[in-house]
Amino acid sequence: MKPRRRALIGVVLASAALSAACARGAPAPAGKGDPVPVSVGVVTRRDVPIVISEIGSVEPYSTVAVKAQIGGELVEVRFREGQDVRTDQVLFRIDSRPYDAALKSAKAQLDKDTVQLRTARADVERYRDLVKKDYVTQEEFDRISTNAAALEATVSADQAAVENATVQLEYCTIRSPIDGRTGQLMVHQGNLIKANADTPMVVINKIDPVYVSFWVPERALPEIKARRMSGRLEVRATIPDVGSAPESGWLSFVDNAVNNATGTVLLKATFPNHDRLLWPGQFVTAGLQVSIRPNALLVPTQAIQTGQQGSFVFVVKKDLTVESRPVVPGVASGQDTLVDASLQPGEQVVTDGQIRLVPGARVAVKEGSGGGPATPAGAAGGAGS
Repeated sequence: MKPRRRALIGVVLASAALSAACARGAPAPAGKGDPVPVSVGVVTRRDVPIVISEIGSVEPYSTVAVKAQIGGELVEVRFREGQDVRTDQVLFRIDSRPYDAALKSAKAQLDKDTVQLRTARADVERYRDLVKKDYVTQEEFDRISTNAAALEATVSADQAAVENATVQLEYCTIRSPIDGRTGQLMVHQGNLIKANADTPMVVINKIDPVYVSFWVPERALPEIKARRMSGRLEVRATIPDVGSAPESGWLSFVDNAVNNATGTVLLKATFPNHDRLLWPGQFVTAGLQVSIRPNALLVPTQAIQTGQQGSFVFVVKKDLTVESRPVVPGVASGQDTLVDASLQPGEQVVTDGQIRLVPGARVAVKEGSGGGPATPAGAAGGAGS
């Protein structure tokens, strides 16, 4: 009786342990008689553009820090912060009265010295005849000639002073050197402006067009250079979490050196940006198409699983059982991923519900699942049992 009693006690304990495991919600692998509800996708084959996608940042096409070239009181500001301005548009005016007075003084000195020069030149001509007749000495004629030459140099210096004073007066009116958009105004009317101060009065960014700079691995550089030789390469910029269509531009710059610390090379793309969707300092996803992979095999990215032997997918067979097939994932293309695998176009792979699957397990494709086959006759009863 003791062996029978011990066997009975063992059965009771095993039943209790199984009930406790079920009560705790521990998942158990599905057997062949228990279909697992899954979602499926379809294996496809098509020509796929190979796109390098990297995080990039938007940069202004050009940037100008506007500074005053003269000092004085700022008497007028002719724009608003954040306003679009045009080339040669007046931005600031500095008190011009001191510089206007300096110009008048320089002109007056020029007129004075010009009159003296005319008199000295007349003396030279008169003394030239007199020295020939020995009415004056040669030394006297040389003195007159030297005086005239000195006055010519003085007049030239006066002319330069007038030109400099004119330029200084023009500097009182500060104009925009480029078309662009103004930033924060750093000085206001009434302030005393210092010539060539460290802080600019305003910064103007040209944002139509703009650059998008991004870094790509150096292994992609040979293909990029080869493709660029045959024509302009398109770059698409996508703004994260916005949902707008990607902006289209073209590759315009490849840096002349690889960054040894990161093993990457800097690229820049130019975007027209007429609608101002791209803003300097903004982060975007930059996609550069480098080639096209013909007849590429693709599976939904969600179907790819990782196991001890590498990546694999569960393929749904005609009898609604699954088998595991190894795959070698490549680059992503939208919601699909290129793979190197023994798959055929049109085959169905599991995209959701893999956690309860083992090779040979039966499945029930969820209604509305992409590419899901019709349930074979007789399988419905099994699914409901």
